[in-house]
Amino acid sequence: MRPDPDTGRNMTGRGAAVEQLLAARGRHLMQAAIALAGSRSDGEDLLQAALERLLLNYRRVGSDAEGYLRRTLYNLAADGWRRRGVARRWRPLIAVPERGADGTDAIDIRDALVRLLAQLPPRQRAVVVLRYWEQLSEAETAAILGCSPGSVKSAASRGLSRLRELADDRPPKLPIPPSSV
Repeated sequence: MRPDPDTGRNMTGRGAAVEQLLAARGRHLMQAAIALAGSRSDGEDLLQAALERLLLNYRRVGSDAEGYLRRTLYNLAADGWRRRGVARRWRPLIAVPERGADGTDAIDIRDALVRLLAQLPPRQRAVVVLRYWEQLSEAETAAILGCSPGSVKSAASRGLSRLRELADDRPPKLPIPPSSV
């Protein structure tokens, strides 16, 4: 039994469950946090804050710890967006270099995509990240965001359309899903 360093209470149940969740889904959760926050350091902070809330509220969460964690990630990110203001200033993107054999092209494209996502309004960004980055269904996305599936469809459509506009302004074009999605 490991005691909680702050309270001295037994963490066997909740700590072990959270460790299992992070072992299985930690990478995906970190990627979602980075996409929502806009940078790796901010994404790490966001995930850390969400994990703290999960541990504090673990008894009320029940069996859907991952769903709670994802909702908390989105809500904390939305709070940050509101604090900083919804309208973001345009930031210049670094050009993506020619494809290299060392795999840096994928990193550069992902970086450019995260920068483009940062220019979307909060709801559209959250929907695009959950639907296309995390590959959740419309119903799952709607449940996490607390809205209807129709709202998810319209936000996804607007978000993808806006990403296409932004990507068309930047050479080379990023691989964005076709408009039939």
